[in-house]
Amino acid sequence: MGFLKILAGKGPEEHEIKGDSLSGAGAYGDAKLEYEAGLRKLEKKDPNNSDLKSRLQEKILRSRESLALYHKQRGEEMLDSQYYEGAEDVFCLALELTEKPELEIELKELLQEIRDHLVREEAIDSQEIQNEKRDRVEQDDAVPEDEYFVALCGSFADKKREKVYYGYGDAFREGYVALNQGDFSLAATKLSQAMEENPSTKTYIPLELGGAYLNLGKSEEAEVLLKSFLKDYPDSLQGYHLLCEAYWEMKEFDEAQSLLRTCQEELGESPHVLLLKGETLFHSGRFQEAKTLFRDYLDSSAWDDNIALSLAKTHEALGEMEEARDLYGELMEQCSSCSRKIDPFIKQRYSDLSLESGQCSTRILEMYLSLVHEDPDNKAHYYRKIIEIYSALGNEREARRYQALSKKTIG
Repeated sequence: MGFLKILAGKGPEEHEIKGDSLSGAGAYGDAKLEYEAGLRKLEKKDPNNSDLKSRLQEKILRSRESLALYHKQRGEEMLDSQYYEGAEDVFCLALELTEKPELEIELKELLQEIRDHLVREEAIDSQEIQNEKRDRVEQDDAVPEDEYFVALCGSFADKKREKVYYGYGDAFREGYVALNQGDFSLAATKLSQAMEENPSTKTYIPLELGGAYLNLGKSEEAEVLLKSFLKDYPDSLQGYHLLCEAYWEMKEFDEAQSLLRTCQEELGESPHVLLLKGETLFHSGRFQEAKTLFRDYLDSSAWDDNIALSLAKTHEALGEMEEARDLYGELMEQCSSCSRKIDPFIKQRYSDLSLESGQCSTRILEMYLSLVHEDPDNKAHYYRKIIEIYSALGNEREARRYQALSKKTIG
């Protein structure tokens, strides 16, 4: 009998207890799902148990209202941050949940406020586009390029490096700006010219030209430049990183490991170099060794976002999806605790892995809703996931609405 009970899964009372625990922790969406699962089980096993049925129905209603209020508060925070599209989605979600007339009125007023704002914003944007077109005709292109170059150099922690960049001439300035704007062909041309104009054996130009060559797929040319650069600047982390990337592209993983062993002692013990060693193992397919290296560092040293992210990717490569998901979740918590913006990639991987493991909750739904606006290039993927969750939650109306939005995006 005990074996048969295990096969039957949780009973309605167990779902109720789990729901109570979740509700007490403020996880109203997950609590609602547990109560609903308990009610479905009850209707199959013991449909005449009116007391438990009423209790579960009441708890579902309370969970819906608590969740609606939570969404309203979260939407108001988004509204205060001028994140109108995200606030609109969250208010719509709250409106679907609540049955309280006064809350419905408040939510409809907030939605109208957003729609009025978006109409005004669209009119302003249209005017600004016209103004920008006019300004571009009148504007001298050299001024913004100079300002961009100044901003790039101003980001250096090393003020000596900033100073020498100003002295390399116009060709270098044009090449460096082109490199940072993604025009790698122009960057390579101008930076090559800058090398000819600055024949000194010790400059940063080979570093930047090496980066341009890497982006053009010219790994061997990049290797020659970067090896020469590191002889002059043996403490440059950027130089080691770019040269490792060249070796990874050429599948010369032993060369990369040998390079990293030659680092100065202080540099070799830094988390940056450890990360490069682990990434070299990863790119060579030695995932278990990379995992051990990353995990040992996190267990013995201070938390490091980049190493944790690499470890999460390594868990995925090993098929350890639960461990990967938990690490992505921890990375999100670290960002939230420091009030830093969460990288959309991390949020996407956490959401995807959670959904794949069966965690079809309103929390995951909210993440996808926010990703639509944070990472519009992958909007079609997020719409598919949103439709999947709404369908699983039985909200066919919203599933159809996002199906229509998805078709417009693909079209």
